Amino acid sequence: MGLTKQYLRYVASAVFGVIGSQKANIAFVTLRGGEKGRYVAVAACEHVFIWDVRKAEKVLILQGNKHEVTFLCPSPDGIHIAVGYEDGAVRIFSLLNGESNVSFSGHKSAVTVIHYDTLGARLVTGSKDTDVIVWDIINECGLYRLKGHKDVITQALFLTDKNLLVTSSKDSFVKWWDLDTQHCFKTMVGHRSEVWGMVLLNEESRLLTGSADSELRAWDISYLQEEKAEGEPKQKKGKTLLDDDDDGGDHEEGLDESPEDRILSCKKAGSLLREARDRVVSLTTDARARVIACHGSDSVLELFTVLSEQEVQRKMVKKLKKAKKKAVFIYLYNIGWVDCLSCAGGELKVALLLQNNTVETYSLKTSDKTPAANKTARLTLGGHRTDARTLAFSSDNLAILSASGDTVKVWNRSTLQVIRTMACEYALCSLFVPGDRQIILGTKSGKLQLFELASGSLLETVDAHVGALWSLCLAPDQVCLHVYRRLTVKHSRTLQLDEDVLCVKFSPDHRLLAVSLLDCTVKIFYTDTLKFFLSLYGHKLPVLCLDISHDSTLIATGSADRNVKIWGLDFGDCHRSMFAHDDSVMFLQFVPKTHLFFTAGKDKKIKQWDADKFEHIQTLEGHHREVWCLAISPNGDHVVSSSHDKSLRLWERTREPIILEEEREMEREAEFEESMAKGDEPVVMKVRHHWVCMSLFELVIPVQAERIMEALELYREEARKMEEHKYACENAGKQVQPSRYVLDVVRKVRSSELEVSLLVLPFPYVPELLTLFNSYIQQGLEVELVCRCLFFLLRIHFGQISSNQMLLSVIDELRTNTIAKVGDIRDVLGFNSAGLQFLQREIESKENVMFFAEATGQLEQKKKKRRKRERAILTIA
Repeated sequence: MGLTKQYLRYVASAVFGVIGSQKANIAFVTLRGGEKGRYVAVAACEHVFIWDVRKAEKVLILQGNKHEVTFLCPSPDGIHIAVGYEDGAVRIFSLLNGESNVSFSGHKSAVTVIHYDTLGARLVTGSKDTDVIVWDIINECGLYRLKGHKDVITQALFLTDKNLLVTSSKDSFVKWWDLDTQHCFKTMVGHRSEVWGMVLLNEESRLLTGSADSELRAWDISYLQEEKAEGEPKQKKGKTLLDDDDDGGDHEEGLDESPEDRILSCKKAGSLLREARDRVVSLTTDARARVIACHGSDSVLELFTVLSEQEVQRKMVKKLKKAKKKAVFIYLYNIGWVDCLSCAGGELKVALLLQNNTVETYSLKTSDKTPAANKTARLTLGGHRTDARTLAFSSDNLAILSASGDTVKVWNRSTLQVIRTMACEYALCSLFVPGDRQIILGTKSGKLQLFELASGSLLETVDAHVGALWSLCLAPDQVCLHVYRRLTVKHSRTLQLDEDVLCVKFSPDHRLLAVSLLDCTVKIFYTDTLKFFLSLYGHKLPVLCLDISHDSTLIATGSADRNVKIWGLDFGDCHRSMFAHDDSVMFLQFVPKTHLFFTAGKDKKIKQWDADKFEHIQTLEGHHREVWCLAISPNGDHVVSSSHDKSLRLWERTREPIILEEEREMEREAEFEESMAKGDEPVVMKVRHHWVCMSLFELVIPVQAERIMEALELYREEARKMEEHKYACENAGKQVQPSRYVLDVVRKVRSSELEVSLLVLPFPYVPELLTLFNSYIQQGLEVELVCRCLFFLLRIHFGQISSNQMLLSVIDELRTNTIAKVGDIRDVLGFNSAGLQFLQREIESKENVMFFAEATGQLEQKKKKRRKRERAILTIA
């Protein structure tokens, strides 16, 4: 090589081998009007996979960035899905094209719960940082942050008909929030331990909570209402009832609020005992809240049918008091998450994400007297049940071998599809036999297993050793070498060793044999005589991995002491010791025909090094758990790695060169940004009941505000020129007016950043902006956007504007024009609404059908109940 060595960058190519990550839940979704219950969404590390359970195919991938997915929530219309991440971010993806156009950032740690309101216009998120945030999806901004819980938020639910929110947490409390005033008006303290889940039942008149015991607690909710004076909006008011059960300790109370602000009461109605005795892991219902699915950390899924009041009364008449609970039990491998979906004909579909990287779906009829669950699909082919502990590339670079505790799989590198799946014992090492027609596995029980790929059959099992077989190495003369306490070559010679052997390696010239021992040393032997040659000592903990360069001059060793040492094979001298990882170095391998090598560690990272210059070249980040092993293709263009997060990752070498100085600078910037993200306190300003949240970084560099100021300055300059060249400008009819340019700049500002940009806009620009807003409203240009900006500027600059005599005429014109223009728009909306209602009546009369029949019926029932409650209140009064 020349004086300057060029390194080429490796980049992430694909993630495969993972069916569903345990960090996030599973959810039914609908794609393009497809069959209900056919598609499920699961997290796959930082991505979201949409599976077609009928075909067992992956149909859509929602690409993530860096952090692991922690929660999924489909929107009520089925078109979008909200995804929460480990860093506290929330992104909303379209299920039509898989793109994300809306993102929220307000939490400091992992998102633990997400829920939409009934209309899908608001989103509530809870996090490990104990905060609850309500977001406006349409305007892409946060509405308010609710503080009060002292531990991780486990559930957050909107109420359908009332502007209320109920949340639960691991602090054992359930809190009720009035979203009109953004305060907690009631705290339920009737739980002795963490509240892990809750659901609303019976048209939101009952709350069911699951805790750390086997008891599901039911609470009756009573809503108390009072009306204001005529002409004023209605506000729900009431008085909290402090009830205490006779069983002792279970009670609820409202904290720190006066009685007139309380709008509901909760009273414990009873308990439901679960089959399982451990804590509740997941508690969910179908969309109509007729079926409850509950499971703990064991292998039992319990399904309960919620009976209506009429059904309960009918069964009570028949003296079947125990019929209030009708349960179905499904016994499976440890369940991670569950979701259920009600379909036509009383069919219930249940999707389960198991802890062994498997997705299963079941179907049952809830109307049957003894419902039986039938398994409809099982997704297992695309991944291992346990961690893959060994990887290997075929000699033609086209196939990848991965083996775990029960199966060995061969993958096509190009398509990432499984070619063969074969049952095996717990595999610890593997290799392709020359010719790539057979593979050899070394197992934990000390056996060698030989498989044929063409038929997928086990050809031979050899009892090679008494203990675990940790390492396999193919000698240059194509002889297989396997190790435990002794080394055997062609079963003709045996090398007795005093310590357990952890790893072995032949030198490419077939002259030397390197063996790492449990006593933290590496012994070098001559291959022909098996006589001792060198002893490499210096590691403080056992050497877990080693490799020899292609020219047999260097040996690199990686240890549990987190260091990598580079040795010369001529005298056994240590050329350099480098601190490589923040945890044990689990695997090490040289890139073919180079002195570059890769290491994998328990710190979730893969690193590339130069053994000649002793430099760290680059770090490959992507795995979310310990990296067990990796394999490099014979041509060096691909690297595949396996991790405890169940994923296999493929990395590809590009033609992009790496400049080490720039690489180190980028790493320092990334560390600085990460530390800033952890240490920054958000700046929250309250402007007349409106919250504006900004980070310190946004306050320092208000990019959008600068663009608005530049547009206003350009408007000033162009306005002056137009006065000087008035007649010339009138002749140029196609020229864009400067005032419209300012509106274009404001329109391009993201909705979530608009108020922040206006907040940092200096006041000298405001009068000119108000004058422009007046002209826009007169012309009917973007009236809704202009009114939003206008009202916000009036709120934050009210004092300065009201004291400025020159702005009084502008404000008076704005008042007149705004009221008139908004009235015109309201008239247009009313006309359109009346026209649509007329068309609806015409179509219903002609086709003899009713639009929105179910929603209309529910509305009528709610009106009847409201009238009954009002009559009851009047009677009591």
